[in-house]
Amino acid sequence: MPKNWLIDRRTALKGLGVALALPLLETMGWAETPKAGGYKAPVRLGWMFMPCGVSQGHFWPKDGKTWPTTLSPTLEPLRPVIDQILLLDGVDNVERSPFDGAAHAIELSTWLTATKPNADKRDQVNIAPSADQIAASHLGLYTVLPSLELGTRKNERTGTGQEGLNNRYYTTGNYRTATQPLPVEVSPGEVYKRLFASRQSTPQKKGGPAVDAKQFAASGGGTGDDGTSLDRSMLDLVRESAGNLRKRVSADDQHQLDDYLDSVRSLEKRVVAIERQQAEAAKMQAAGKGAASVQRSPPLEVKIPTGEMKWSEHVKVMGDLLILAFQADITRVGTLIASMNHGINYPELPFSESHHDLSHHEGKAEKLDKIAVIDRFNIEQFSYLVSRMRSLKEAGGTLLDNTIFTWGSGLGDGHNHAWKRLPTIIAGGGGGTIRSGRYVPKVTGNQGDLLTGILARAGVPMPKPVGFGTKMLAELS
Repeated sequence: MPKNWLIDRRTALKGLGVALALPLLETMGWAETPKAGGYKAPVRLGWMFMPCGVSQGHFWPKDGKTWPTTLSPTLEPLRPVIDQILLLDGVDNVERSPFDGAAHAIELSTWLTATKPNADKRDQVNIAPSADQIAASHLGLYTVLPSLELGTRKNERTGTGQEGLNNRYYTTGNYRTATQPLPVEVSPGEVYKRLFASRQSTPQKKGGPAVDAKQFAASGGGTGDDGTSLDRSMLDLVRESAGNLRKRVSADDQHQLDDYLDSVRSLEKRVVAIERQQAEAAKMQAAGKGAASVQRSPPLEVKIPTGEMKWSEHVKVMGDLLILAFQADITRVGTLIASMNHGINYPELPFSESHHDLSHHEGKAEKLDKIAVIDRFNIEQFSYLVSRMRSLKEAGGTLLDNTIFTWGSGLGDGHNHAWKRLPTIIAGGGGGTIRSGRYVPKVTGNQGDLLTGILARAGVPMPKPVGFGTKMLAELS
């Protein structure tokens, strides 16, 4: 049957010096209901990190039989998306020795590697490729950007710290190779420009790895002033191209295109507002009229005065940028390091103690209660992003249906510096390979097994498990 009505899935809206990628439309070839051997929407992989472990008593369900009717206080923000959630209990990571005195140096570095730093070269970066970069080396062949590494704090750090370990271990979770740590981007404006810059590079391959879901699971779960700091509005530059495309697509696609462009405009305005706040803060400090809050940890290259960009606003806008990159197939792999090791302060919460200091709770109820508030606050940001992905239609389902989005921490309990019972939440259907809406009280695998199972479900060839894993975690399906 002729398919001349289809438009290429790599169609972009083009303007002077920019190309705005599009979401998946029904008039694109891959949007048809897949036949045997036919093309399916790609699986995206995302990871969101929180340091210092959790207050275990507040986090885990007290009675698995009543879950999800009864959720723990910390997990209550997930209720609107609980059918999309897989909660895994009992995931352990690396052994403590020989770095007992440097737990915070390796809680992030081991989270996506499931590997300990090389003890014989501890003053150098020598660990293993992280799971996101293993995925990027395969899935990145089909997208403009192989991966996105996002955060709220810059992570370059030199010298050595506890146990003589290289200080990059404290602040880096992404490793292209065993010896090549990757920086995170913390400026929303820079990420926005990177996503929608002119496409001058060699075209990427079309398609992607085919994933047979059945082998994993039986069923799948403004005005001109608005754009001053982004040069010119992205949508102003591609307006003519968008108008021409609307004439070629179906009525449903026209609505989806309008919604998509509205989302881009809204995100664009938020990015510009944040950049303005940063610029004004810099001017005030240069003039000696303001001081940065001692209760927040802003991005390294900007100084934000009290009352300006909040941590949760920063996390949400970075998460929205990652979602937009997934939706437009600019990348299929991304990480969001919401906070670095040793934690931060949260001026939005009704107490001033730092995350790290509270995590050393010594079993005191008052500190544990405050840690639970921090844990819940982080879960609220994760739930927001999950809800956003679920709201975006794609290929007969939603973007979340074709995503595996993992939230977790590199420690189980911050006080004991334990790598046992890591808090692990997975959202999304993974293209039908993840069976969500469940709580698994005791998994039969470790962090390496979990990462191996996630990568396999995105079509990444896995000749061997990740890190110290031995298999694919069975409880994902």
